[in-house]
Amino acid sequence: MLVVDELLSIKEASEWATKHTKKAVTVSNISYLIQYGRIKKNGNNGNVQISLQELINYYKNYHEERSINWKKQLGNDLNWALSFDQYKESETTKHVHRLHPYKGKFIPQLVEYFLDNHTDNFKKEIFFKKDDIVLDPFSGSGTTMVQGCELDINIIGIDISVFNSLISNCKVLSYDLNDVQNEINKITKSLKLFSSKSNAIEFETKLLNELSTFNNKYFPVPEYKYNLRQGNINEKEYGALKEKEFLSVYNKLIREFNIKPHHSMTNRFLDKWYSKHIREEIDLVFQEIKKINNTKTKKIISIILSRTIRSCRATTHADLATLIEPVTSTYYCAKHGKICKPLFSILKWWETYCKDTLKRIAEFENLRTNTFQECLTGDSRSIDILKELKIKNPALGKLVEKKKINGIFSSPPYVGLIDYHEQHAYAYDLFGFERKDELEIGPLYKGQGKEAKQSYIQGLSDVLLNCKKYLINDYNIFLVANDKYNLYPSIAEKAGMKIVNQFKRPVLNRTEKDKGAYAEIIFHLKSI
Repeated sequence: MLVVDELLSIKEASEWATKHTKKAVTVSNISYLIQYGRIKKNGNNGNVQISLQELINYYKNYHEERSINWKKQLGNDLNWALSFDQYKESETTKHVHRLHPYKGKFIPQLVEYFLDNHTDNFKKEIFFKKDDIVLDPFSGSGTTMVQGCELDINIIGIDISVFNSLISNCKVLSYDLNDVQNEINKITKSLKLFSSKSNAIEFETKLLNELSTFNNKYFPVPEYKYNLRQGNINEKEYGALKEKEFLSVYNKLIREFNIKPHHSMTNRFLDKWYSKHIREEIDLVFQEIKKINNTKTKKIISIILSRTIRSCRATTHADLATLIEPVTSTYYCAKHGKICKPLFSILKWWETYCKDTLKRIAEFENLRTNTFQECLTGDSRSIDILKELKIKNPALGKLVEKKKINGIFSSPPYVGLIDYHEQHAYAYDLFGFERKDELEIGPLYKGQGKEAKQSYIQGLSDVLLNCKKYLINDYNIFLVANDKYNLYPSIAEKAGMKIVNQFKRPVLNRTEKDKGAYAEIIFHLKSI
């Protein structure tokens, strides 16, 4: 039996935490807690130990008390089982689900819960079965499509954003992996040759060495973060002081290697948010992609490039989701607790994402079923689904004509939360895609006022009315929403539907800075 004040090795801690939480807690998970100052490290690198009491306190505060506190704030009808808290991040972002970042997507386990054929204390009946057709009129990054492909269910997606449609369709395509690898090899070779002719790589290597020395001295891991959490350091003052101190080293290297980190302040996204050398690298890779003959290969490598350049924008690590101002020099990074730098080459991220993408599409290839998935680009309020399917996927179009669509599973936009085109502005600029921001329902730029809410109600009800024409009579519709303004009863009424059930779930593992109590409702709608 363990004594409360006992010291544990990292392996012993992972074994204890696994038993305590009833889910897998790895050695890496425990190391993360130490690295980010959640738990104090005792001993040196060869014999690291942690206090069992600290471990108990951490999991009590993070898991047990969170559940109680969230229910107090969000209501006793909160269904904690639908939090899917037992899944690790690698499981909620499995295989092709993480081919490309996308703000506001739901986790695949939530889709699977309602689409598969299981029942439990909350889901008392089966809504969909194999070979059914399900519609997602707000396809986003294609989560419903991917899960449908796994579950032997045909999925039709619709999205107003041409880039979202590209992401969705790329996730469910079947590829010639050898061809993809060969084209990646060609592009990587060209990129490396181009970079070798510049001094950017040598500059960045020297800069990284200087940063490593500086950060090891003034921001030691994990002591610095632990002291921050204990309130022993004023982060704002100390970070600003060290940021200024290192800037002289950075500026000296900039002059020595003749680097041009400054950005053009034109209206073009690529001009504003990327350094001169990175812009040149992006253009080189893009031109190489244009030469690819295999259409599927060209699409998936385009997604790799898009994912790469998203990670290479000139911003702080804390502001990746919401850009503020271009960053052209080293800075104190609150996210990592040290001095960080902007990027000066895409090569590292390009190689990382090429490898990761190949792994993910190979993994999904072994899970896919022989069903149809297709995302159409269009306005769900007015799109002629059959007409578009006959152009894009005739076989699926014939199936819809024969059987009709069994229902909907979708997560509509929330009121005034995200500008869906703007979050991928870099891709629209690079690929020259047409933007249709004005057709988004509930975008951030329209706010959350009375007019925006009324527009949202009308937009959602128009979507349901249009889609209803293609559904069977006894359809099931599931809409995932954070309905804090109580708009969905009005939406259902205007669409000639009724809400027959609601499933309220806590939303965990959010990527936003605000990690407070947050819930969403899965509304179950049927015909009146």
